[in-house]
Amino acid sequence: MRILICEDSTLLREGLVRLLADAGHEVAAALPDADGISAAVTETSPDLCILDVRLPPTFTDEGIRAALALRAENPRLPILVLSQYVEERYASELITSQGAALGYLLKDRVADVGEFLATIERIGSGATVLDPEVVAQLLTRRSRDERMSRLTERERTVLALIAEGRSNQAIAGAMFLSEASVEKYITSLFQKLDLEQDEHGNRRVLAALVHLEYGGSQPQNGAVR
Repeated sequence: MRILICEDSTLLREGLVRLLADAGHEVAAALPDADGISAAVTETSPDLCILDVRLPPTFTDEGIRAALALRAENPRLPILVLSQYVEERYASELITSQGAALGYLLKDRVADVGEFLATIERIGSGATVLDPEVVAQLLTRRSRDERMSRLTERERTVLALIAEGRSNQAIAGAMFLSEASVEKYITSLFQKLDLEQDEHGNRRVLAALVHLEYGGSQPQNGAVR
């Protein structure tokens, strides 16, 4: 893949360049800040953008705002956001925005190089990958919704795993269930949440997060579909 990196830390930026190159990817550009990122995307046509949340000049939310802008301008461009913490102000807006594949990972979760590279491949292939802590914090913010109270504990576990981007097979393995049972739980929980089902897993994840952002409640920890 052709990958554009936007990371202010020289050490991390150069480390990502080397890591991605060694894995067979092409780094289209490596920027220290979000200035000119839109032009760089237009010029280099990357297959994936990796952005840090905190970028110059204020080191607050420039990166995630740049990601939102890119998503609006290039809805088919997969984006991976890296952060030291969950930026709640914009995280839910980014996750629920319409667009291509998306990843939101906390930096302390990407120490495993093999897992990180596999995540990049998944996002590049169209998957939505959300850090479990990001999911947990966003869901915790909405704890009084009647629809979420309809779910059983096991359905909440399934929902949280769906939001993490787990496949039906992965959820079945994690919960020691058959895939048929997992499908039944998914059908049930989306009916209880008044969410229409479709054949696209990513759309279901985003639909669930949209709902939760506007009033959903907190699922139990240990989520897997």
